[in-house]
Amino acid sequence: MNASSALWPVLAFVLVLVAIPLALWLMRRAGVGSAGPGNLLRAVAGLPLSPTQKVVVVELGTGGQAHWLVLGVGQDHVTPLLTLDAPPGSAALLNSPQGPAVQQLLNRFRQGGQGTAP
Repeated sequence: MNASSALWPVLAFVLVLVAIPLALWLMRRAGVGSAGPGNLLRAVAGLPLSPTQKVVVVELGTGGQAHWLVLGVGQDHVTPLLTLDAPPGSAALLNSPQGPAVQQLLNRFRQGGQGTAP
């Protein structure tokens, strides 16, 4: 058995190791396996407050029966903070021009209310 014939199985193994993350990345970019329009639960937004805590908005239901759950997520627990009726056309609200202004207000709140509101 020469060196070149022993090299092929190693190269094939390395190729498989490289192909797995590449295939997963491509699937994620294509949206394969992600939440579709028929699912009853969908993440709307999230805001990290610290390395172990964040606030997450989750939409439960579809159409006129949809509700938004505002959840506090910690390292080992989830706390419901607020339940709201999902606004009509909520998909359009997520990409609205007010998004950056809301983000600025949240950043000021996280910093302890420094500065003035726009």
